Amino acid sequence: MLDSSLKDQLKGLFADLKNQYTFDVSVSAAHDSRSELVELLSDVAACSGNNISLQEKSGDALEFSLLKNGQPTGIKFRGVPNGHEFTSLLLAILNSDGKGKNIPDDFIAGRVKVLKGPIRLTTYVSLTCTNCPDIVQALNVMAVLNPEISHEMVDGAINQQEVDALKLQGVPAVFADGQLLHVGRGDFGELLTKLENQYGSDRQAVDSSAPKEYDVAVVGGGPAGSAAAIYSARKGLKVALLAERIGGQVKETVGIENLISVPKTTGEQLANNIKLHIQDYPVDIMEHRSVEKVEIENSGKVIYLSGGEKIIAPALIIATGASWRKLNVQGESEYIGKGVAFCPHCDGPFYKGKHVAVVGGGNSGIEAAIDLAGICSKVTVFEFLDELKADKVLQEKAASLPNVEIIVSAQTTEVVGNGEKVTGIRIKDRKTEQEKVYDLDGIFVQIGLAPNSAAFKGLVNMNRFGEIEVDSHCRTSEAGIYAAGDVSTVPYKQIIIAMGEGAKASLSAFEDRIRGVLN
Repeated sequence: MLDSSLKDQLKGLFADLKNQYTFDVSVSAAHDSRSELVELLSDVAACSGNNISLQEKSGDALEFSLLKNGQPTGIKFRGVPNGHEFTSLLLAILNSDGKGKNIPDDFIAGRVKVLKGPIRLTTYVSLTCTNCPDIVQALNVMAVLNPEISHEMVDGAINQQEVDALKLQGVPAVFADGQLLHVGRGDFGELLTKLENQYGSDRQAVDSSAPKEYDVAVVGGGPAGSAAAIYSARKGLKVALLAERIGGQVKETVGIENLISVPKTTGEQLANNIKLHIQDYPVDIMEHRSVEKVEIENSGKVIYLSGGEKIIAPALIIATGASWRKLNVQGESEYIGKGVAFCPHCDGPFYKGKHVAVVGGGNSGIEAAIDLAGICSKVTVFEFLDELKADKVLQEKAASLPNVEIIVSAQTTEVVGNGEKVTGIRIKDRKTEQEKVYDLDGIFVQIGLAPNSAAFKGLVNMNRFGEIEVDSHCRTSEAGIYAAGDVSTVPYKQIIIAMGEGAKASLSAFEDRIRGVLN
């Protein structure tokens, strides 16, 4: 199943394993995917020398657990971890051995270790989903760190009856002891916070220690924040980069073709390259963090992080970016994961042969419509304005597709459902004021981004959209605080612009430092 070049890579990856691992397989001999699973795991095991073995017993379904020195690790896969989940399989082994770049730092690991259990986690995935591996890998790490936590990945395609019984229409979908905990894209810090809220933890056992002091604190790990951190470090300053995840919103972008000098890349590749670039400099990367509030004490910026940490710096650069904007209409929140979705690449396969709506006629909306047209029987695009905002080439492509319908001057007023799932969408014609319910099976919301600025409200001036107001040098209304990228009022929310703004904010902070504006 694995080609020779991949096998060579795995041999190098497993060369330093310190423990013995076993794929404990339980599968029905008649299962359609049995041979595929056994062949995959056998190939992986063969690349480890004698460190990984496979044992198989008869079962009613198809699953395997990962054992370490004969003992359960708490990690189980119900499905064949191919596609995007193959990396999850490899990392499960490496993480159990104490290896892997996805293992969090000591403070975050400490928060995981003091979660009160037992906690039984189940994540339903699609092997085509690009967001699912982030969730699976994060929860697998938690299972490794805390023996009170167990986690199993479930391939929704193989376990379709189970998915149907739960009425799932979006992935990844995480259940904690049978209760829905999380749906859709997410990160380690977000999941950890949800588990702390639901199960509690012994926070006093985590050493938050004394406040850490830096010359510059950068909040946000996307293009703007990363550029700001690198430029600050190049000036010889002590820099902390605080982020929920390195790469930020970029990780959700499938194809990038307008980053000058890089003809084509993906969001995942760019995010990985950004992290590698930051690691070339002495920047303290504090990932899986979110800011709760910021206070000013004697011109110092005191940043309070979720989990109890505190950072102090004379210069603060806010580069928290933006998140997917919601419709904020009746029924939307109720049906998220039950017909309302935000990622066509992840959730599109759930609507094969069905009628879906895309709300939003910008580039992201028309791109989503084009992608979904290859899966769904019909795609209806609803645009609020009187004409589409997408690039002409995208409009022409969408117009050429026979199963794509475009309706402009359309205001979404309600997501309609039957209590279990979406059944339609209510649209008001902005010209005639007449309303109509369109019967359909799913709604993909693609109406742009909202700035992630809530933690800084009252600290600096913002416009009515919540964007932080900046001057031409990225300075805000408060001395020593700068903002860059999509969270700011800078026009045109583009990766290349965010990078430049991050560099500019850093240079402005350095200029203020040498001029004595910052203490």
